[in-house]
Amino acid sequence: MAEPVLATRGICKSFGAVTACKDVSIDLQAGEIHALIGPNGAGKSTLIRQIAGGLRPDAGRVILQGRDVTALGTAARARRGLARTFQVSTLAMEDTVLQNAVLGAMRACGNPYRVFGRALAAGEVRDRAEAALARVGLQGVAARWASELSHGQRRQLEVAVALALAPRVFVMDEPMAGLGGAGSRALTGFLDGLREEAPILLVEHDMDAVFALADRVSVLVYGSVIATGTVDEVRRDPQVRRAYLGEEA
Repeated sequence: MAEPVLATRGICKSFGAVTACKDVSIDLQAGEIHALIGPNGAGKSTLIRQIAGGLRPDAGRVILQGRDVTALGTAARARRGLARTFQVSTLAMEDTVLQNAVLGAMRACGNPYRVFGRALAAGEVRDRAEAALARVGLQGVAARWASELSHGQRRQLEVAVALALAPRVFVMDEPMAGLGGAGSRALTGFLDGLREEAPILLVEHDMDAVFALADRVSVLVYGSVIATGTVDEVRRDPQVRRAYLGEEA
């Protein structure tokens, strides 16, 4: 198997007596969607924070494109091509749709608040932002305030901000959260075509989306990976069915 684009090796994290991640090793290969699933409190969000750089592990490593980035912060990992979307929106609601996308594009170039940011925003970075909005179908609302968008449009904008980074890998934390059936199906179709541009580590509770998208699935329970495999392998796993999916899976 080729070297993974993104990997964790033996990640451990505890908060006092609570173990959130215990020896977690997963990887993401080029061109794939690898879903991370598990019950609430399983440690998924803690693991994602460690992968994205917002939280340092107690032990273990995070590898991005063959390089150990464990000591790097969120911004440095973003510049190296890791784009994250969040379970809870982190959009700048007081800014326009285009301004949000521009800020995302500028993070790929360094500090988005530096003095010559306006000059960057007028050229290549703005073009990248506008192209990202077009990809998700928001070019027609670029001048609107982010606060005026529907929930589904905000989810689209979050993906556009990630796209504007020109990422090498996406880490998506529950992108379907709060979407209705039609919205989930639309976003599922979009993500399905995105994997060839950059692989996706997908944290998601919408099992229809997971089963439709994932090339591989890892199941996290009480901070440990109890199974990794194809959708069919995971659905048939008795331990997974007992711990999370249930007998109806």
